[in-house]
Amino acid sequence: MNRLDSPYGRVLATVAASTLVAMLAYSGPLGNAVTLNGALRAGSASATWILASMSVGLAAALVTAGVVADRIGHRRVFLAGAVVFVAANLACAVIATAPLFVAARIVAGIGAAGMIATGLGLVAAVSEHDGHRARTAVWWSSSMGAGIALGPILTGALDLAGAWRLFYLVLAAAGAALWFSARRIPAQPPHNPDRAQSVLGFVLLTAALSAAVAALVEVRARDARLAIALAVAAVVLTVALVASQRYGSARLVDPALFRRRRFLSATVAGLGTGIGIISAMSYSGTFVVHGLGLSTLQAGALLTLWAGTSAVAALGFSRLAGVLSDRVHLVGGLAGVALGLLLMSGLSGGASPARLIPGLVVAGIASGLLNTGLAREAIASVPAGDAAMGSGVNNTARYVGSALGITIAGVLAAGTPDAIAGWNRIALAAAAASLVCAAGAGLLTLRTGAPAIGSGTPIAPAPASRRPRRG
Repeated sequence: MNRLDSPYGRVLATVAASTLVAMLAYSGPLGNAVTLNGALRAGSASATWILASMSVGLAAALVTAGVVADRIGHRRVFLAGAVVFVAANLACAVIATAPLFVAARIVAGIGAAGMIATGLGLVAAVSEHDGHRARTAVWWSSSMGAGIALGPILTGALDLAGAWRLFYLVLAAAGAALWFSARRIPAQPPHNPDRAQSVLGFVLLTAALSAAVAALVEVRARDARLAIALAVAAVVLTVALVASQRYGSARLVDPALFRRRRFLSATVAGLGTGIGIISAMSYSGTFVVHGLGLSTLQAGALLTLWAGTSAVAALGFSRLAGVLSDRVHLVGGLAGVALGLLLMSGLSGGASPARLIPGLVVAGIASGLLNTGLAREAIASVPAGDAAMGSGVNNTARYVGSALGITIAGVLAAGTPDAIAGWNRIALAAAAASLVCAAGAGLLTLRTGAPAIGSGTPIAPAPASRRPRRG
């Protein structure tokens, strides 16, 4: 039987496509940020929000989407996320002001979170085979890299025709196609139907993250009073969030997960991915247009050297899935990313775009290794019944890091005399963040000794009464 004709193959194809589309939506503005800022008449603060907005939506909703999916069913949350994603992108296609565009992008991030948080859980529900688990990690990470690579290319090409709004109509159509595809996935019983939902936790998480990002944005806009007020609000909201999760009857995440060193290691690595390479690459499109004089299409093509290499590298690392440990994937990936970023730093006036190529390729290979490990550990480091929650937490760490990293990059760039000096600061800061997180992930995996997938990743099986029916 053809692999795509099997239940596993059909679900994997839908999940891989949803990851590709979500990353297209995420990365598109990275390639034509200059065009968007002009068309929407965005100031410096709004320009930062345009880049960070989808990350904020993703970070705010991923954990809740995973928890709700484990309670009411993964397919239902995936379908709801696709509907929200379609509506938000239709709004982006017609909106004419920066604040409304940012709001629509945040909502698009929330919709994408419904698909991303449930995707790995949908696949895990139809197959517990180690080989399938390895293949899922490869295709998930490859789809992520391909989406990030193609987004800037597509927006850059549409810029040539003066049709940047068409990009969001394409995303809406793709979201609708994913909805119809997911309707064909057999419904599975929820893993944790009796788990209480922490509505307060979701509200506090969303508010704390938004306040923190807004504070950093206002630092760049040089509004000290507002920045301080927002920073204080972020701290207070974070304290309230911790208190609600410690003393409340309902929690966003099972506290027992945070006693798992392997889970913590994957979460730290996810944070390092966002605040390191993703945030740096998010700013790179603006840098190469303003600092190196490239067109938006050329900027997108240059960014593809990183993201495209990542997608291809993930496929190559699939042959080593049974050999490389989680520590090699996470620590080695973050260290390799740091090396790539260091190779892209130290530029001087009149630098050629070719100067970035070695670093982009090295960072791309390392990202392929890192993303493959993150996809695997997101579900391998938690009990089978918490697959969506594990995926949600891991991806939340990634996009919290991304939202904060993009904003910090804007602040660093604003304090320099020219675009090249700003990029040098950003690349060095992202490399340092990657190395710090690599060290943290390494320390957390010193005693785990977790084998590679081919050796039998230890995932607790679902109880017989809750084990999913085969489609």
